[in-house]
Amino acid sequence: MARVATERPQHETEARMDIGFIGLGVMGQAMALNLARAGTQLIVWNRSGERCEPLRAAGATVAESPDDIFRKARVVILMLADGDAVDAVLGRGTPQFRTNVAQHTIVHMGTTSPEYSRGLEADIRAADGSYVEAPVSGSRKPAEAGQLVAMLAGDSAAVESVRPLLQPICHQTTVCGPVPRGLLMKLAVNLFLITTVTGLAEAAHFAEQHGLDMQQFRAVVDAGQIASAISRVKILKLVTRDFDVQASITDVLKNNRLVAEAAREAKVASPLLDVCYALFGETLALGHGHADMAAVVHAIEARTASGA
Repeated sequence: MARVATERPQHETEARMDIGFIGLGVMGQAMALNLARAGTQLIVWNRSGERCEPLRAAGATVAESPDDIFRKARVVILMLADGDAVDAVLGRGTPQFRTNVAQHTIVHMGTTSPEYSRGLEADIRAADGSYVEAPVSGSRKPAEAGQLVAMLAGDSAAVESVRPLLQPICHQTTVCGPVPRGLLMKLAVNLFLITTVTGLAEAAHFAEQHGLDMQQFRAVVDAGQIASAISRVKILKLVTRDFDVQASITDVLKNNRLVAEAAREAKVASPLLDVCYALFGETLALGHGHADMAAVVHAIEARTASGA
């Protein structure tokens, strides 16, 4: 049965041990800052060194290399873009891999395919390490606010040892069972998120094309029974045409692909997701890869303009 953490414990125990954090992108930097500000004794590394400076200012130690982190921290959190990036920092496929992961707990918080995660767990355990899958639901704003939702999977002892460390990052953690059930849960949640935001973008386009007052449209949606935290954020972006990134088109397209691949592998129909996959691909082709996912409206507008 899934268990939910509802309180934020004190972090005195965690503060006395080094925790490594690798990957300071849009989400990772905010997550690491919340850990540092909560008193976690943090050591960080990022491929682009300038992303480390806010962490240094918050009291974290900046490592010279990923290997430096593994020498100094027994628990290492990875918030990286894909499996290739994870393999690179772990030294997977090289003799350094065992040195890096033996007697360590590796916490994989990014989004990769479930099969990749299953293989990574096997390799880490074979090298005498522990592995926790901990993908999160949320985007930049929830990451900054410490309001992410983590879906944990792995050996129960390893999961329970990591769970308290995540409290400055997540307002809820749910234990999903063995690997890769955390990532499968994340993909299911992503399917709902992607189709919901795409539907909202289509609705906004429909309203605009019919000459409706867009502020009234926003007010009605915000007041209705289908309103949510995500709809309120994304409808504001659509109405104001502010596509400053929270979750980028490129990242959402990657996640969409992962869900579609998992659906195909399990022979599960995903008709709404497949339409979204096409639309996000078209948005990327239009040059909006670094815009927020609400910018998928550009692909819908292009179809209208072409008479599609």
